[in-house]
Amino acid sequence: MLKTLLTISKNLLFPEKYWRGQWSIALLLAIVAVMEFTTPSDYVFGYLYTGPILLTNSHLSRWIKLQITLLAVALTLLNLFFPHGEKLFLATVANRSIAVMALGVTGYLSDRNQQYEAAIAQTKAQLQSQQKLASIREDFVSTLSHDLKTPMLGAIETIKAFGQAKFGEVTAAQQKVLETMARSHKMTLQLVETMLDVYRNDTEGLKLQLVPVNLAALAEEVIATLLDLSAARRVYISMSYGESDFRRSLWVNGDSVQLQRVFVNLLTNGINHSPRGDKVEIVMESYPNYQVVKVIDSGLGITPEELPHLFDRFYQGNSDRQAKGSGLGLYLSRQIIEAHGGIIWAENKLPHGALFGFRLPAIPEK
Repeated sequence: MLKTLLTISKNLLFPEKYWRGQWSIALLLAIVAVMEFTTPSDYVFGYLYTGPILLTNSHLSRWIKLQITLLAVALTLLNLFFPHGEKLFLATVANRSIAVMALGVTGYLSDRNQQYEAAIAQTKAQLQSQQKLASIREDFVSTLSHDLKTPMLGAIETIKAFGQAKFGEVTAAQQKVLETMARSHKMTLQLVETMLDVYRNDTEGLKLQLVPVNLAALAEEVIATLLDLSAARRVYISMSYGESDFRRSLWVNGDSVQLQRVFVNLLTNGINHSPRGDKVEIVMESYPNYQVVKVIDSGLGITPEELPHLFDRFYQGNSDRQAKGSGLGLYLSRQIIEAHGGIIWAENKLPHGALFGFRLPAIPEK
């Protein structure tokens, strides 16, 4: 009988491509069947069919697992009538019914577990693929940015030389064109440097040179450097100190170069998103344990869908706010503020406009 069951299992359950290496499942199935049919029907060995069912979870397909489960159920019930001549008792029928339900539950749970394992494997493969793609992209961006920096610096110096009339007289109209070209090249260079910094910070971490820094003085320096941009956009920049207009100092322990970049990114973002003739306001607030800086523009605001992603890398948003960027400035700002032990956030400002703010631990005024 053992040989017959092995043959049936091979022919019905396991096609040729599955049979090699899966003989142990068929053998176990046959052994349990022999134990069932060579003992009285009130001895229930059908629970042992759970072994072959569970083995198929890691070796065979769902279809074959279903066939094995159905075969195990059929053999368990068949033992009620074969061999003939035994008297059936209600307890025996109940025990085998329970065994059948147990086999069904085992098959179902095993199938669910196999589906979960397949989903986990697929998700893991997708994550590995995404990580590999991200690594390739970052290496490409780093190499490209590094290769672009040298010719950009050369182009800026050449334009500067033309503006200084080192290659001949320059008319007023030509001077304006050269100034526009220089400004455009500087913005491109700034973008290239931002891309390099983002890549370097992600791979090596942000290295800070910490000294006492007055955020108010730093903001005033950045405002002075952005006067040309604000004039070109016809956007006025104002600065206040909470509920007071009197100048005060906001001291933090920070890297002045890196914090200056945060001011440049937030102010440039505010200028670019404000309508012509409107203003960008910088609000400085000092508290005993921390200092707060808020940059408020008068643009169209931020949609609820965009708010959670504004500081993600390469995120540009899909709203109708006027200017589009690389999606790196706010991400770099978040890197810098978090490296200083602070937080950065964004919110809508009623009735219109957006607020970008950051908070840093305070140190006593000098």
